[in-house]
Amino acid sequence: MQASSDLIHKTLKEFFGYDSFKNGQLDIITHLMGGGDAFVLMPTGGGKSLCYQLPALLMEGTAIVVSPLIALMKNQVDLLRGFYQGSGNVAHFLNSSLPKPQVEEVRSDLLSGKTKLLYLAPESLNKDENIALLKELKISFFAVDEAHCISEWGHDFRPEYRRIRKMVDTIGRCPIIALTATATPKVQSDILKSLGIPDAKVFKTSFNRPNLYYEVRDKVDVEKDIIKYIKQNPGKSGIIYCLSRKKVEELAELLNINSIKALPYHAGLDARTRAENQDRFLMEEVDIIVATIAFGMGIDKPDVRFVIHYDIPKSIESYFQETGRAGRDGQEGTCIAYYSYKDVQKLEKFMQGKPVSEQEISRQLLGEVTAYAESSQCRRKLLLNYFGESYLKDNCGCCDNCLHPKARFDGQKEMQMVLRLVDSLPEHFKIEHLALILSGVSNSLIKSYKHDELELFAAGKDRPVKFWCTVIHQGLIAHLLEKEIESYGLIHLTEEGREFLLHPHKFELVEDRSFSGGADDDEDDEESAAANAALRGGGGAGDPALLSMLKDLRKDLSKRLKLQPWIIFGDPALEDMATLYPETYDELKNCQGVGEGKAHKFGGEFISLIKKYVEENEIVRPDDFVVKTAPNRSANKIFIIQSIDRHMSLEDIAAARNLDTEELLSEIEAIVASGMKLNLDYYIEENLDEDIVSEIYDYFKNEAESDDVHQAIQALGSDYYEIEVRLVRIKFLCEIAS
Repeated sequence: MQASSDLIHKTLKEFFGYDSFKNGQLDIITHLMGGGDAFVLMPTGGGKSLCYQLPALLMEGTAIVVSPLIALMKNQVDLLRGFYQGSGNVAHFLNSSLPKPQVEEVRSDLLSGKTKLLYLAPESLNKDENIALLKELKISFFAVDEAHCISEWGHDFRPEYRRIRKMVDTIGRCPIIALTATATPKVQSDILKSLGIPDAKVFKTSFNRPNLYYEVRDKVDVEKDIIKYIKQNPGKSGIIYCLSRKKVEELAELLNINSIKALPYHAGLDARTRAENQDRFLMEEVDIIVATIAFGMGIDKPDVRFVIHYDIPKSIESYFQETGRAGRDGQEGTCIAYYSYKDVQKLEKFMQGKPVSEQEISRQLLGEVTAYAESSQCRRKLLLNYFGESYLKDNCGCCDNCLHPKARFDGQKEMQMVLRLVDSLPEHFKIEHLALILSGVSNSLIKSYKHDELELFAAGKDRPVKFWCTVIHQGLIAHLLEKEIESYGLIHLTEEGREFLLHPHKFELVEDRSFSGGADDDEDDEESAAANAALRGGGGAGDPALLSMLKDLRKDLSKRLKLQPWIIFGDPALEDMATLYPETYDELKNCQGVGEGKAHKFGGEFISLIKKYVEENEIVRPDDFVVKTAPNRSANKIFIIQSIDRHMSLEDIAAARNLDTEELLSEIEAIVASGMKLNLDYYIEENLDEDIVSEIYDYFKNEAESDDVHQAIQALGSDYYEIEVRLVRIKFLCEIAS
């Protein structure tokens, strides 16, 4: 086993260029290579593809990868061939886009055993000629990428995915690994059932995004409210999602009329216009993109500060994916959704005419969104619970319900009433049906089951149907109730629920809330804004007008110097300047992310602008300028600085301080981040290829949206070693960005 582990790590380094695994990748790889089935639930960018690519290289035979899009297949194959020293046969794809000569070349490489990974669309896997070919091969395992496409409950359902297990059995059963970035427990169950791997080991990482603030507002005067919000957050990048192309066009036009730079993005625009609008957003030529769900996939802009849903989305999965585009840099991210039950009714009307099963699924997904919007519980707890993850805190401190909680009361009696009703019925029913019974509202279905004759009919008639829906939903959150996996949202009692009935105890419920969006209440808006700033660690700038001017100056300077805006000063630095009004280099270098080198290199024009602004507006600067202390230089840091000055090799420095390579690089990066310049040219010139240094350096100078190493590796291609990227990044930061 030790030899196997050594070989895995050696392949990781030599083939993919990584020094270590992340997110449980090693456990997944070891499990798969041991012949086990696996289900991998890992967020985008978490390294899912490595979990099947690396074992495919080491295992005997060819791995079959089922992937939904030709473009994704081609990209993966190109990357693998790049890793494998340009070899053109280590990976192939087979689909309808290939001409016959290429198909024959693929067949030849497969039959000769040269190909380790073969990518197929599910449609191609179903073709008789491909099945016949695969039967002739030694297959190591089947990998099903984007596995949520299997499930009718997933957000990108592909019927062809349902036939994968049948094809596997026809070709010959091997281990199966299914991978996806989003799957609720229901979708997960559906995937495992459809693939016939109920006992597969499940690997998943957390869905929690602690830097995101979630809020639901009433859909009243929504255009006015959106414009007001954007003007209160000048210069911040944002995405606004609408369900229709028409609304996208109308809202983008309205924003521009109100002096807000915005562009539309939807599938009805030609490809060139879409690409141009996207690029202008990425390059900060416009602040806002108004879009349908066609926008966002593959967009890694790290500093999207807010995501607004003009219309309530059709599923929690869509909502979670779209809000996830905010705050990818770990900084402030605000997620606002506008809710009106009329929108829900409109979406339900659109379902008419579709197959009954599809209608039921859509209603169930929409019901989850409605419950989320109407709930007074912690929104983070609701979201994580939806994806099968427990959130133990009662108050996340970062959503509207937790920041502005409604009055709570002991709902023990009400919860008992719900549990007794569910337990008394021989059949299972949906949330709405149960709520109607308790409220004493009769309809044809209730009469047909004679539920209007039940002891508990109208037992809670003093409360509206909506209240009882909320109680039932909170019972689901507390795991007292559960929705049946195999049916369309029918409710049944859990063991915890039965225990509650036997031994009832205090159960907090929240008074029904009204959704005041604050569009016409300045006082509430100011209070909310202050609270939001506090929960984000004081991230809001004190002077929005100055912040806007500073961002304009940064944009102008970035064009003149032909540098990305982040290289000059990051948003936290500008926000500090707009709060603290620094007028000297010493004051400026105490702002976040501004060391002495960067202050003198880029700071002159910013200091001049701030001085002029303070004078013209008669600003009273803080009496005590807040000074951020620089990180303490430990003995390690002093030794590293002195050793680099003496041109010692990094290996010798690491050995002298009993550090490994990763620890030493982290120490060096921390020193550079504090503003100290280090000259590693002597080491880079001796150990790195000149062309590689040039390419990585050019990437950070001309393409990068941030100094994130993993984004750099994704953009450059994984044939670059992480240590190369980190060393050149240090060189770049010291020479250009500091």
